[in-house]
Amino acid sequence: MNEEVSKKLELIRQTLRETEAQGVRLRGTDWFAWATGGASSTVLLTAETGIAEVLVTIDDAWVLTDEIEGQRLIDEELPANFKMHINPWADAAARESFVRDATGGGKTISDVPDNAKRERPISNLEQPLPTSLQLHKRVMMSSELERYRQVGQKASQAMTEVLKAAKPTWTEYQLAGAGAEALWAKGLHPALTLVAGDRRLPLYRHATATAEQIGRQAMLVFCARGYGLYANLTRFVCFGKLSDEQAELHSHVREIEAVVLNLCQPGTSLDRVYHALAQAYEQHGFPNAILEHHQGGTTGYLAREIVANPSTTDTLAEGIAVAWNPSLRGAKVEDTFVILEDGKLENLTFDPNFPNVEVEGRLRPVPLYN
Repeated sequence: MNEEVSKKLELIRQTLRETEAQGVRLRGTDWFAWATGGASSTVLLTAETGIAEVLVTIDDAWVLTDEIEGQRLIDEELPANFKMHINPWADAAARESFVRDATGGGKTISDVPDNAKRERPISNLEQPLPTSLQLHKRVMMSSELERYRQVGQKASQAMTEVLKAAKPTWTEYQLAGAGAEALWAKGLHPALTLVAGDRRLPLYRHATATAEQIGRQAMLVFCARGYGLYANLTRFVCFGKLSDEQAELHSHVREIEAVVLNLCQPGTSLDRVYHALAQAYEQHGFPNAILEHHQGGTTGYLAREIVANPSTTDTLAEGIAVAWNPSLRGAKVEDTFVILEDGKLENLTFDPNFPNVEVEGRLRPVPLYN
């Protein structure tokens, strides 16, 4: 039995008692990974729900899947905390029948409420998860943090390897592909690999790769997933010297980022961070920049669990991971940090082999010159 999973099952059962529900169904790939201690229900990388789900009642915990997936999950993914219910792949109704029996036909709650089944009485429709359980998912246990450190280090090492090998004649597709290959080689899902070469870099914040050559410089962005956890980071590579204006843009975003990192303390609300960022952009002479791209927020089992905006009153806490991505047209900075018990930030995606400078006591990445 996995001790972490046992603790999480108790948190789920506490939720059952509080909500007077008979069952919790966790369908999302993020919630599946959380509940199972890092197991994966992902086959199609872009799918938000996986090939299996978790069902928890007061007395039992199951993984529900079909004949295609069952044996592999038993052999390679799941801890012994769960029973298995395996239905024929062509008989989805068999799973629903099992859930009704397991819960006595009572109320269930879910991360993805299945409220399309209008043949059931309205009172028995699935309800969303309460905020209390969502918060438990966002706060890392020590065992989760250990896995997160592994993911962050592998992702940042993959980034460094790829950008050191990059050539100005590569296309954006080639750079994105090399990034994805490097992540796969380390056992990570390349959930996102954005690339902008020299021409497109000042034009688009979310630059999906194209067949265009990268030229004198390029930005590479990773959202790398391992054990269900996301390591998010952005780096730049340059072939030749940056202009003074370009170098100054990178300096601005690092200084703006320092403002938000200094605010990442337990009890700080995300709207406060947003407004501090808005003020920092204005003080650096870019009052509209905060409107041109989201600034990041908390992370973990989603690339962003909560994106900070002017009205997000959720507060930071010890054990919560954050990934901020302040940007200007042609410059950006991003890493994944976790808030430790002393209020300090640990950079999960720092690679000492990538060029860096100190900004307010933290080592922050600068463009790599090839």
